Amino acid sequence: MNMKLISGNVCAPQGFKAGGIHCGIRRNKTKKDLGLIVSENRANTACTYTLNRIKASPLKITKNHVSDGYAQAIIVNSGNANSCNIDGDEKAIAMARLAAKTLNISPQDVIVASTGVIGEILPIKPIEDSLPALNDMLNDTDGMDAAYAIMTTDTRPKEIAVEFVIDNKVCRMGAIAKGSGMIHPNMGTMFGFITTDTAINTSMLAKALKETVDDTFNMISIDGDTSTNDMVCLLANGKAGNKIIDNTGENYDIFVNALRYISEYLSKEIARDGEGASKLIICNAINSSSIADAKKIAKSIITSSLFKAAMFGADANWGRIFCAAGYSGADFDPDKVDISLSSKSGSVDVCKNGLGLKFDEEQAKNILLEDEITVVINLNEGKYNATAWGCDLTYDYVKINGDYRT
Repeated sequence: MNMKLISGNVCAPQGFKAGGIHCGIRRNKTKKDLGLIVSENRANTACTYTLNRIKASPLKITKNHVSDGYAQAIIVNSGNANSCNIDGDEKAIAMARLAAKTLNISPQDVIVASTGVIGEILPIKPIEDSLPALNDMLNDTDGMDAAYAIMTTDTRPKEIAVEFVIDNKVCRMGAIAKGSGMIHPNMGTMFGFITTDTAINTSMLAKALKETVDDTFNMISIDGDTSTNDMVCLLANGKAGNKIIDNTGENYDIFVNALRYISEYLSKEIARDGEGASKLIICNAINSSSIADAKKIAKSIITSSLFKAAMFGADANWGRIFCAAGYSGADFDPDKVDISLSSKSGSVDVCKNGLGLKFDEEQAKNILLEDEITVVINLNEGKYNATAWGCDLTYDYVKINGDYRT
């Protein structure tokens, strides 16, 4: 495979720097709440956004700013979503303007992102006062401060970087992400910020991102709630010096392979870090008659609260899996369905041709006590497969969200 993991994140590609700081939006002074990611030059840019009809002001402003296919910086805050506020657009525009002034670039080239509580007025003065210090802290070797700055209920930062070769030029791609609750992307609250020094034009960049997001980030579900603030942004500044990718072919495939690897890794990390979660749940819907039906089934199962609760309790209640497939809206023959459960402790078949099998309950429980569980639902109708990622539903999820705002 023409790709290898390397250390780092958004600063791994040439020409990018990043940083994060506590500016005062969050009450806890030990938590960073303002981040910047900056390219040395204007970068070809593609973004995907939440499909929630209610879109936060930063998304609306960002969509306008990247309509020309370019961006040079991302300013992001945590602790306040700047969503559903009377002055939300004004504050998002101000964030872009302040970042642009600090960085000496055009406000039109600034992506704005916010995450946190919906419906609370975003204070702009802490951001304005802290930007000079944040600018001084930017570096091109370590983007971890930015990774921490975007976290809300996340228990750990999410980062990755890879290296690959195109036209004998070493290219790099790095990313940070956040997401723990309100995750059911249809681009929950979820951010993915991806940087690369690969030379690729905007149309190919947008094509690659959309295809990848559809199969990765959009196949996560923590709780079935799609946020007003979700976005994934991909910036390509061309510093690697490869011949620009302007059509499909081998070089495009190499690029997409790297993007898919990064996106799948981050998707799994987001699912693994779901609010209160104790287990990563992977659902493979295989041998479907269409990719659309496979996706519907996999995501329906991973979203089912009853199924997620059963996984928390290590209860091999396979009927909840079958039920979720049945109401997914997918077209399949229930009489052909096989279901199995597996983990590093083994595998057990629980359903064959739509009917329950006798199985060892103790063995099944031991399988489901592990921290990573795989469900395979075989439709036995075609050649199309899809994977979705989620987590179990625990008591702690209710505790975290019972007083999230207060």
